[in-house]
This record gives sequence, C-alpha cells and structure tokens, in this order.
Amino acid sequence: MDKKINILLAEDDKNLGNILKSYLGAKGFEATLCENGKIALEAFKKGNFDFAILDVMMPVMDGFTLAKEIRKLDKKVPLLFLTAKNMQEDKIQGFQMGGDDYLTKPFSMEELLLRIQAILRRVKQGGHDHQDPVYKFGDYVFNYDYQMLKIGKTENKLTSKETELLKLLCENLNEVLDRSVALNKIWQDDSYFNARSMDVYITKLRKYLKDDPKVELLNVHSVGFKLIAPEE
Repeated sequence: MDKKINILLAEDDKNLGNILKSYLGAKGFEATLCENGKIALEAFKKGNFDFAILDVMMPVMDGFTLAKEIRKLDKKVPLLFLTAKNMQEDKIQGFQMGGDDYLTKPFSMEELLLRIQAILRRVKQGGHDHQDPVYKFGDYVFNYDYQMLKIGKTENKLTSKETELLKLLCENLNEVLDRSVALNKIWQDDSYFNARSMDVYITKLRKYLKDDPKVELLNVHSVGFKLIAPEE
C-alpha cells in the first residue's frame, strides 16, 4: 500500500480549514491543520511533510513569510498558496517565495485536488525523466536529482521549478530554448501569467550563474532563452 501524502495545511479560517482537512482526508491524504503561520512553522519543523498548502493572509505569520521560512528548511517540498487577493503582484511574490502554484478564493474542492495532483505529478515525473542527472557547463556542476547547483565551494539548493527550468536550459546548451516549450513542459500552460512567472525564475537562475563570466543566460527577444557556456 502506498504511503499517504502528508500535507501541512495552514489556514486561519477554522470553517474552511476543517472543510479542507476533511476533504483531503476523504481523498486519501493525511492533513495537519494549523491556524496561523507560527504554529504551522513549528509543525513543519517537527513533522515530515510531502506538501504544504499555505493561506497568504494569516495572523501572527503570513503565508509568504511562512513560505520563506519553510524554504530555509526544505527547498524541495511543494508549496501551494491560497489567497483571497487577485492581484498579479501577490501571485508573482508567491512564486518568488518558491511557491509551485496558487489558488484564489473562492475555489472548488475539485480544483484544489487537481492542482495538488498536477504538482505531485510534475515532481514525480521530474525525478525519473532524465538519463544523466549531472550537467557540467563552465565552472558549474548541476546535480538534477539533488536540485543542487555548485561552483567551487559555493552550493545553491534550487526549488523544483528552478531545477526543471535549468535542466531544460542544460539540455539545450548553446541553443535557444523556446518559451512556449518551457512553459508547456513545466507549467503545462503558456498563458501570460505563467510567462511572467517563468521570467521571475529566469532572473533567479541568472543570479546563481553570475559567478562564472564564461556563462551567460540570455533573453532571445520574442523567442526564448539561451544558456551560453563552454561545455566540459
């Protein structure tokens, strides 16, 4: 029998929280409900969670701050934000915090389930979708399985989306990676919002790659991106 997926659920609305916990339980998940970000962070430190659902607007510690703290402890666990806001700036901020997806309230339970399943499917496929998990370019060594980018003694632990995006760039080293290809493979949708989200991750990767002057991550106008580097 497969191990149950253990979900951290941080939601200050008790009614919604209990409904979500019951629904997730009925769908075969193990859910731990926390009423604010501080309690959720303590639970995360003590537990072994496979997934986290974080309400953005919470007392004591908001969802974005909680996500930042979780990412200090675990760069890999998938994060899904719940937000009553519908402003793109908030959504972009969520992705900048290392989030994998967001859901705007009100939402249907079926949509939540589909989002969770899609994220878990991407994570699972990502771990078995390659032949050689180690890529070497310039002075960098990128270990796909461990989501680690290393140069010299400096190591950067990458998020799931950073890992998948860098993998595509490495597979197309010194060639153009089409934007729509990356969006459809990683986000399953090439919408404008997802394109903005991908730009955020490209900017983060560019910062990681600044320590080797031989390596460049270029924007190819209206087409995509190009990772330029001498191959080993």
